[in-house]
Amino acid sequence: MKTFKMYASSVNERYLDELVEILKKGGVIIYPTDSLYAIGCDALNNRAVEKVCRIKEINPARQRLSMVCSGISQASEFARIDNEAFRLLKMNLPGPFTFILPASTKLAKAFKGRHEVGVRVPDNAIATRLAEAMGNPLLSASVDRDDDSANEPMDAEEIMLRYNHLADAMVDGGQLTGIPSAVVDLTDPSAPEILREGPAELRE
Repeated sequence: MKTFKMYASSVNERYLDELVEILKKGGVIIYPTDSLYAIGCDALNNRAVEKVCRIKEINPARQRLSMVCSGISQASEFARIDNEAFRLLKMNLPGPFTFILPASTKLAKAFKGRHEVGVRVPDNAIATRLAEAMGNPLLSASVDRDDDSANEPMDAEEIMLRYNHLADAMVDGGQLTGIPSAVVDLTDPSAPEILREGPAELRE
């Protein structure tokens, strides 16, 4: 697994280009968000999506998939966002939230069995710049952790050891908070439902 050391405050353009090339070839990467390290791939590459699902032992027919987007504009191409949902996204993103929204028909086949998709726009320039440079979202799934280390700071070296033979590359962005994002169901934007509390409160 190739490792790239960079921080959200100083994105290395050459590294970014290399990572995008890996993603476009169907590769799987690990990268930092504003909460946890995530496993990601090109959300429109069916084989890559299936690979991430195998690594995470996700059954996309039964479990909701999430994507990291460069911003609300990109998210609107792959999820249906009405005026009220847009207002809530605008107030809270970028930030540590996963918003559940109705999915569009543009997503990879692995997504299409689901009528909903999780939308993330993390407050981390590495994550959003990757989606921007790709031109479309990344499928995103948080890396697995031991139960006894849940909600504790995440160390990049620990992640490297665990996923060394499973991912093609990793962005070492230093230590992260380790607190998962809040999950907010916006399938009915007039009545948002918080499914999981996170490090920030939802602004309404």
